Amino acid sequence: LQLQASGGGLVQPGGSLRLSCAASGFTADNYAIGWFRQAPGKEREVVSCISASGFGTYYAGSVEGRFTVSRYNHNYTVYLQMNSLKDEDTAVYSCATDLSSGGCTNWKIAARNSGMRLWGKGTQVTVSS
Repeated sequence: LQLQASGGGLVQPGGSLRLSCAASGFTADNYAIGWFRQAPGKEREVVSCISASGFGTYYAGSVEGRFTVSRYNHNYTVYLQMNSLKDEDTAVYSCATDLSSGGCTNWKIAARNSGMRLWGKGTQVTVSS
């Protein structure tokens, strides 16, 4: 069972990046998958979630309107399109699933209770001029 996050890099403020989270070894389209980020010296925070079906999504207030989460279940990949990036978006971004929840409501509960069971290795996003 594996999640592999990729797509990070260095971008100027106002720029865009698209992160990918590729799942393998399990039937990923049965589960909600979400994104976390952790900036230096700060706690890890939930960024976004997408339900198993792809019809349900969640965004943290700090990214709503700028980030878009999507998934293509034919290739078991979840994407996070990040637009209008700001300095404060600089962080290591990771994807994760609790291997239980199909929807983001339960996924968020699991996130609050340290219930993620499978993590992708983080990818660094640096927003700087």
